[in-house]
Amino acid sequence: MQPFVLYNSEQRKKVEFVPRQAGHIDMYVCGMTVYDYCHIGHARVMVAFDYIIRFLRSQGWSVKYVRNITDIDDKIIKRASENKETIGELTQRFIDAMNEDATRLGCLAPDESPRATNFIDQMQNMIGQLVDNGKAYAAQNGDVYFEVNQFEKYGRLSGRKLEDMQAGASDRVDVEVQKKHPFDFVLWKRAKENEPAWASPWGKGRPGWHIECSAMSTCCLGNHFDIHGGGGDLLFPHHENEIAQSEGATGEQYVNYWMHVGFVNVDGEKMSKSLGNFFTIRDVMEKFHAEVIRYFIVSSHYRSPINFSDTALKEAKTSLTRFYNAFKTYQQVFGVEQKTTELNDAYVERFNKAMCDDFNTAEALAVLFELAKELNRAVKEQEDTAHAYYNTLRELTNILGLVQYPVDEFLKSDVGQEALGLSDTQIEDLIQQRVDAKKAKDYAGADAIRQNLLDQGVVLEDTRQGTVWRRAD
Repeated sequence: MQPFVLYNSEQRKKVEFVPRQAGHIDMYVCGMTVYDYCHIGHARVMVAFDYIIRFLRSQGWSVKYVRNITDIDDKIIKRASENKETIGELTQRFIDAMNEDATRLGCLAPDESPRATNFIDQMQNMIGQLVDNGKAYAAQNGDVYFEVNQFEKYGRLSGRKLEDMQAGASDRVDVEVQKKHPFDFVLWKRAKENEPAWASPWGKGRPGWHIECSAMSTCCLGNHFDIHGGGGDLLFPHHENEIAQSEGATGEQYVNYWMHVGFVNVDGEKMSKSLGNFFTIRDVMEKFHAEVIRYFIVSSHYRSPINFSDTALKEAKTSLTRFYNAFKTYQQVFGVEQKTTELNDAYVERFNKAMCDDFNTAEALAVLFELAKELNRAVKEQEDTAHAYYNTLRELTNILGLVQYPVDEFLKSDVGQEALGLSDTQIEDLIQQRVDAKKAKDYAGADAIRQNLLDQGVVLEDTRQGTVWRRAD
């Protein structure tokens, strides 16, 4: 197992990862609230942690990956009421849709997917511990709040100080008269009429959002575990509150490393329903192949903001096609059967070095494009080194969850095909016309067809097995 470094949000710097248990990593990632179809921001979180886990496992690490499902929430209750369906019907429908989207994006299923409604007892136990420890209090209205002033290290993840946050918050104190401090947050919510509720020592009600993840993560992974991840929008207050309530209840350190995925912007603005620039994964899949969406996400460092647009996805389609074309060219010359199990150690080492540096996929892809170019050269010259280059590119793209489709199936897909210019069929028709021209000794016509293809980014290479083609790098 190779050592690796990751950016720890709490320390605000890259640090070397040290496991709590040799060779093993426990990881919890905040999942979706299932009241609607997943959007492209959810896709980024799913894909980012998927390729991180794929890479870690390829390095010999044993990883237990837990991603929760929030299936009780104000938005869920409201949507179910609007749809005139039960909460169970609504949430199951969108859980199924979420899993379908994740599968199409090439994401492996988490080892565990706990649902909030299955952990109500554990949440109540944790709330009871907090009340007993003097970290939480029951308000007169039946709600139970965590008292932030009773947790000395509140704000350590986000770098915020309570005294600074309290400035200008007096209006909140007046409105939320049940709270002792404006940033006290709800652990248990008193039941409202016609809402789902569970019996508790504080009356009928349901859990607050923050306590759900603390209960599910500690039940699945223990009070203290290695890595907690999620979208960058969850750092404050959700993850800050998780630390406070988890450590307030158990007295132990909650998490060693925090990882946060960057925002998805649309044409330079944060994606938002209110701005009308909100896209579900399914919306995007109608226009672009699922693996193109995955490549778009993989191509940027997971912590960097990314700008979502049709242009960016068309560029992703073109880039991803370079790998497929490299495999196609090889298979046209050497066939599809594996000729050797040998890998090119130099490229493997460079790829691993990039990924061990906080999972730098942008740098890792640069290595793979160089490898694809070398594979194309070796195939053209029919060198034996082509076999190791091919195996290596197969192995490393697989770690990123890329090039998972049969070559011809992907290349002939009409989803997002406009990004490629000429289709495969059009190219092959022109190649046949060139063959016919050469047979008729119309060499000028044959040369004109070659040049026409080259002008449109298609390179022809004549081999003993016939003409093969690839799109220009």
